[in-house]
Amino acid sequence: MARILLIEDDAALSRGLVAALMAEGYSVDPAFDGQSGLEMALDEPYAVITLDIGLPDMSGFDVLKGLRAKGCHAPVLILTARDAIDDRVRGLDLGADDYLLKPFEPKELGARLRALLRRPQVDPSPVIRVGKLEFDRSHHSASIAGRSLDLRRREWVVLERLISRVGQVVSKERLASEVFGYDEAVAPNALEVYIARLRKKLEPDGPTIRTLRGLGYLMEEDGD
Repeated sequence: MARILLIEDDAALSRGLVAALMAEGYSVDPAFDGQSGLEMALDEPYAVITLDIGLPDMSGFDVLKGLRAKGCHAPVLILTARDAIDDRVRGLDLGADDYLLKPFEPKELGARLRALLRRPQVDPSPVIRVGKLEFDRSHHSASIAGRSLDLRRREWVVLERLISRVGQVVSKERLASEVFGYDEAVAPNALEVYIARLRKKLEPDGPTIRTLRGLGYLMEEDGD
């Protein structure tokens, strides 16, 4: 499942694009301003970043410049209503990979994303290993000491978010926002349920997921 970062400040448009992309099988993380989008893009590996230019806090060009300056090589697709040639040239010169003018049809966006995803990836190894746990994004599989883990979709997403930040505290609020849709009705203890299921499946040889009250969750590699 390819993971997309959608940086778009128009809430209605973002909601529609998230729904359309998820219907095509993508995992989508929305960001509504440039700073949040920049932090998310630098924090985790995305298959493609879609970037609006007219953001409320900073220009999308500045976000793009920051991404490339800090070594983020994920393909960037600019989505904007600006049709001036100079804007297109500037975006491409700063490191954008493609440009799509608003308004556009969702199926055209899907086609552009598929084209970007067909390009060779900068990181050739999608496999993360934490102790005896092996997590393979490309084959959507996980195993512990050769034992395959049977993970449901949201269990997989929770594990992916935590294993990508081993040794770092992930706040409950942030994890919930990445696992569940931002407009989705979610039971108060839903995240705890998925964490509990994961802990059980990771036992006895896998890494530990600790709960830090008031802070969030921390994945630790068990030493042996």
